[in-house]
Amino acid sequence: MSPIISVSNLRKTYAGGFQALRGIDLEIRRGEIFALLGPNGAGKTTLISIICGIATPTQGTVTVDGHDIIRDFRAVRSRIGLVPQELTTDAFETVWNTVNFSRGLFGKPRDPVFIEKVLKDLSLWSKRDSKLMTLSGGMKRRVMIAKALSHEPLVLFLDEPTAGVDVELRKDMWAQVRQLRERGVTIILTTHYIDEAEEMADRIGIINQGELVLIEDKTTLMKKLGNKELTIELKSPIDAIPEALAEFGLVLGPGGTHLVYTYDSARDDHRISELLHALQVLDLPWKDLSTTQSSLEDIFVKLVRKP
Repeated sequence: MSPIISVSNLRKTYAGGFQALRGIDLEIRRGEIFALLGPNGAGKTTLISIICGIATPTQGTVTVDGHDIIRDFRAVRSRIGLVPQELTTDAFETVWNTVNFSRGLFGKPRDPVFIEKVLKDLSLWSKRDSKLMTLSGGMKRRVMIAKALSHEPLVLFLDEPTAGVDVELRKDMWAQVRQLRERGVTIILTTHYIDEAEEMADRIGIINQGELVLIEDKTTLMKKLGNKELTIELKSPIDAIPEALAEFGLVLGPGGTHLVYTYDSARDDHRISELLHALQVLDLPWKDLSTTQSSLEDIFVKLVRKP
């Protein structure tokens, strides 16, 4: 199946010479949730803005559902829903009128039944006659999502969609995102909540200083780059790690009762059995073992850490 979004050699250089994007190549699969992670200023919003037709690329090509973003702008825009970071709404308008008007902007015929469903799915139905100025930040964020969905897009961009949203609303939003994916909507999100990407995304891209440094299926990424830590709880505390164990790169925990061994779970020669044998030879009995897997946040920090 052809990708729904295809980006080739995309570059963006601003008038002052700043290179926001440096040769981005990216394909988004139909019906997936793709998380784009990166530090502030990495190029996430610039990339989204170009795909959505808000910014103009300096070089490169982008197609959405087979349509070029420059030549077929209207066709592309009708297929995309965008939830930007900023809460840009008419404060004096009602929720219903705001969402209904947004649908009309894309030339879609009036469909109050569909608008009602969108508002109910986002728990906005009870607020349909409320003016936006009376809503909380979290509810305004939901209105932005409703606007983006009003014209039934094939692709939904969520640029920091849960910024300023409380935990309960975040959970409701992600339940809605899952439902959209089940209906075939392709979702691209940027987020500072790395745990959300770890939970929600099918694939993850990490962008840093305008370059995509990694694109990978989430599970494969965790297997490739995720280290494991083996914590050995000793029966008696020790003051220092014996020289005979130096080759294992152990870390002695507080209190001297825990040894931490970091290893690559994807490798067969992780040497755990050798380590345990060495402890036995040194007469350092242990009473418990536990392992932890590196989180996506650990991997993200390693990839974007400045030298």
